[in-house]
Amino acid sequence: MTDTRALAAKSLADIALHGASLREAMDRHAQKLPDPRDRALLMALVSDGARWWPRFDAALDRLLERPLRSKEPAVHALLVLGLVQLEVLELADYAAVAATVEAVRALKRPQLAGLVNAVLRRWQRERVTHLAALGAKPETRHAHPRWLAEAIARDWPAQADAIMAADNREPPLMLRANRRRSDRDSLIERLRLDGQAAEPHAWLTDAVVLPHSTDVTRLPGFAEGLFAVQDGAAQIAADLADVRDGQRVLDACAAPGGKACHLLERANVALTALEFEPKRTERIRENLTRLHLQARVIVGDAGQPSAWWDGQAFDRILIDAPCSATGVLRRRPDVRLHRRADDISALAAQQRRILEALWPLLAPGGRLLYITCSLLRAENEAVVAPFLAMHADAHAVQFTLPAGQAAAEGWQILPGDGDLDGMYYAVLEKR
Repeated sequence: MTDTRALAAKSLADIALHGASLREAMDRHAQKLPDPRDRALLMALVSDGARWWPRFDAALDRLLERPLRSKEPAVHALLVLGLVQLEVLELADYAAVAATVEAVRALKRPQLAGLVNAVLRRWQRERVTHLAALGAKPETRHAHPRWLAEAIARDWPAQADAIMAADNREPPLMLRANRRRSDRDSLIERLRLDGQAAEPHAWLTDAVVLPHSTDVTRLPGFAEGLFAVQDGAAQIAADLADVRDGQRVLDACAAPGGKACHLLERANVALTALEFEPKRTERIRENLTRLHLQARVIVGDAGQPSAWWDGQAFDRILIDAPCSATGVLRRRPDVRLHRRADDISALAAQQRRILEALWPLLAPGGRLLYITCSLLRAENEAVVAPFLAMHADAHAVQFTLPAGQAAAEGWQILPGDGDLDGMYYAVLEKR
């Protein structure tokens, strides 16, 4: 029998020490667990391990005389998971320690079982001292890399602690009812009959909220395409786009296709879904097929439209720009381990390039949505404001939302605002 905690340690080491994404690690290891309950435990352990790695990885520097990261990466990751079980999951001390020591043996490192036991026992004895030391610095208090903790404090000084706390809370599971196949009330009724605590979102007309994550493929209606998984912050795009029947629509940087599908559910539009990475177009096609929707899916660089554009202007353009993903750390905890401070300027340059390239494709009177799942001003206001200053035919549409706040020429939802992911929107119209 495969030890789930040992598998979680290997997965976490792949993510934190070898650069794998959470999805890649789960694809690699989850198939070794036939029981769905074991796979759910694996996902919970790996997600929380990645989320809290910056905190408990630093704690191990205080607990170990010699680091294990390079020589024994899986055992190092297992120790992080042991501390996560004690402090975050709040397992009984004896159970957490015993299970972690047993996992060392499953990793075929029995000679390190005594060390693992000693480290966890030392943590228990010196817990108050270690927690005080970790709490003294924002990066270890909130388990964010130092550069990001500093960037958040610089851009959002009054909200910094609340943002980082929100990044570490379990997000609700949000679904989007497919208007082409059902209606939200019927979907909620069906989910409740299945025992799900489904509720309508307070102000997003297609959104359904479940309190906890689950295997959505096992929910009633998934196979029939009655719903898609999409956070409420992303669902706002369809409202702001205000698509009408007969319009030509471009969704640039479209994978995995959530926003494109939502637009197709709202109106009969001729939609082109553009994606730079060929492999990611398969995700778009899978979603279109399951939801019984049709679109033109093409591979291309949004910053070089001459290679794929047919010369006909679009009435609506969505630019879901490549970004730091710093607004979605609660759903993608591995991002905090992989993103670097010097990524931001490169991403901002890419965002400006795409915005400049696609603006000429917009028809007069048309609407362009600039979107990021970032909360850093360098990727949002600092991209949109200079663009508007340089283009006399570009006009920023003013709007408000029930969550978030105005941010220069757009609107910023910070992580946790209205229990949504962090996202920035700017709506530009061509005069």
